[in-house]
Order: sequence, then C-alpha cells, then structure tokens
Amino acid sequence: MAHVVGEKGQVVIAHEIREKLGIRRGWRTVQRLVDDHVEIHFLPPPHDRSLRGGLKTDVRAWPADAEDWDGIREQAWREGAAGSAADQL
Repeated sequence: MAHVVGEKGQVVIAHEIREKLGIRRGWRTVQRLVDDHVEIHFLPPPHDRSLRGGLKTDVRAWPADAEDWDGIREQAWREGAAGSAADQL
C-alpha cells in the first residue's frame, strides 16, 4: 500500500487499517520518530455518552435497612478475614 505524501505533508491512513484498528474521526495521534521510521499511536476521544443506567440490569436493590449496615459490614470483615487466613495456608 504505497501512498503519496500530500502538499501539506499529510498522509492518508488506508481504509483497511482504519477499519481494523477502529479509528474514527476525532481520534488523536501520538507520533514519534524511531530510528528511520515513524510510529503512530491512535487515542480515542473521551466518551460522550452518558453511562447512567448502564448497570441497571445487573444491580439489585439492597434489602437491608440503614440500621443493619453495621452488622453487614462486620460480617463482611469477618468473612474477608477468614478468606485471607485460609489463603495464607
């Protein structure tokens, strides 16, 4: 795949390469000179979609009342400590 460097020094990244890497409009590049060639790394832009509700189907409401939280936390610490001790053996 040989391409001609444009008038302003621009180079076109071949469609097949862009598709394979998933490169889209708005991505940034980091370019660095390595010996006798250039390495180009592509960085996607920050996401622009809301993540609200993304875990809706995976999260369940907690059945405990606020007063139960101390007991739940203590039980979790005991179970975690027991698991850590068993892992040490």
